Amino acid sequence: MTTFVDRVELHVAAGNGGHGCASVHREKFKPLGGPDGGNGGRGGDVILTVDQSVTTLLDYHHSPHRKATNGKPGEGGNRSGKDGQDLVLPVPDGTVILDGQGNVLADLVGHGTTYVAAEGGRGGLGNAALASARRKAPGFALLGVPGDAGDIVLELKTVADVALVGYPSAGKSSLISVLSAAKPKIADYPFTTLVPNLGVVTAGSTVYTIADVPGLIPGASQGRGLGLEFLRHVERCSVLVHVLDTATLESDRDPVSDLDVIEEELKQYGGLDDRPRIVVLNKIDIPDGQDLADMIRPDLEERGYRVFEASAVARTGLKELSFALADIVAKARAAKPKEEATRIVIRPKAVDDAGFTVRQEEDGLFRVRGEKPERWVRQTDFNNDEAVGYLSDRLNRLGVEEALMKAGARAGDGVAIGPEDNAVVFDWEPTMMAGAEMLGRRGEDHRFEAPRPAAQRRKDRDAERDEAEREYDDFNPF
Repeated sequence: MTTFVDRVELHVAAGNGGHGCASVHREKFKPLGGPDGGNGGRGGDVILTVDQSVTTLLDYHHSPHRKATNGKPGEGGNRSGKDGQDLVLPVPDGTVILDGQGNVLADLVGHGTTYVAAEGGRGGLGNAALASARRKAPGFALLGVPGDAGDIVLELKTVADVALVGYPSAGKSSLISVLSAAKPKIADYPFTTLVPNLGVVTAGSTVYTIADVPGLIPGASQGRGLGLEFLRHVERCSVLVHVLDTATLESDRDPVSDLDVIEEELKQYGGLDDRPRIVVLNKIDIPDGQDLADMIRPDLEERGYRVFEASAVARTGLKELSFALADIVAKARAAKPKEEATRIVIRPKAVDDAGFTVRQEEDGLFRVRGEKPERWVRQTDFNNDEAVGYLSDRLNRLGVEEALMKAGARAGDGVAIGPEDNAVVFDWEPTMMAGAEMLGRRGEDHRFEAPRPAAQRRKDRDAERDEAEREYDDFNPF
């Protein structure tokens, strides 16, 4: 069964915001005590965070659908809904997050590094929060905003200082097993290593990590063998070590041609030209291996490579190799630019930035796009005339109506707010009449203006008495 996964497609969905509540306070002798609907809670976020105890993406391979909890709706009595709980997903150090088109969204390196993959929707306001001097008793509340949802790709790129590359069965796993405490699978057949192995090496005062990358063959950069699966794991390494088999049993291979093939694959993959190279002539404990190493060493040194002879079985040449790698790693670390504290950059909006755009499409439809108008549309309950009227007021204050006029829109033209696949379309009328105006001034509740029953009875009796007195006066003029 697969125990190592370094690339998965993850379907994430943040929590939806809770709906606001439309409620009126009621108690004895005070039947209409004003609006008291609470706000909805915020939906939970989906957050990816680096955890050093996690080394594979296997959990997300088996369970690729992850969703945060929704916010709770508001309630009467000014009780706000509970916020949704954030969903924190631990990922290995060196995880790269990409969108569906392959664009890099984030590169998570370092314990505790986080990235919000999906942001929860905000909760809707209750009618208590919507009340104002002009809108004393709103008969509506705002809906919660749906949370973000989409597909992302997680790719693991091993964070190691040294990468061992070479043909299958070149002895890379054997080397890492004697240089570090790692215990990779070792056998006498090709492609024994099916996953990258990591080991920690201590050489003097320098501690570094070394990775054993599965064997490369010609065409690996185009997907042959296992190369394309794991070439990404050498991208973060400071030095590449070519492990050459000096005792290969294949008659059509020799260490120099093996080196040329691997270098060509690394060149085709790209981005590795600046990494220093070291050549290790492995398996010199075999007599023919030592003889071949003596023959090809001058040729490799003429090409500019530092050449080391080693044997994992006899444990010869390992100390010199580990200290040479430690020296290169130390220099690479020193050459890295010093990490600076994260700078907070404030980018104020331009004075003429309205926050939305209006354009006319080929079919004559006017489309409005912008964060605020689209969010307001999602928050509107279109079954409530008063809520629709409130949306009309908000759009008018934002300047949408004026922008439509400037764009050439006339009464009766179609207007869409939102993207093509999820838009609200309506026939535009300047100063939109949503039907709420028939209820009186928008946002007011005439129940507050109606007299109480006892007071109304007194007024009725007073009116009857006045009417009787007038009739008496008309009958008896003296």
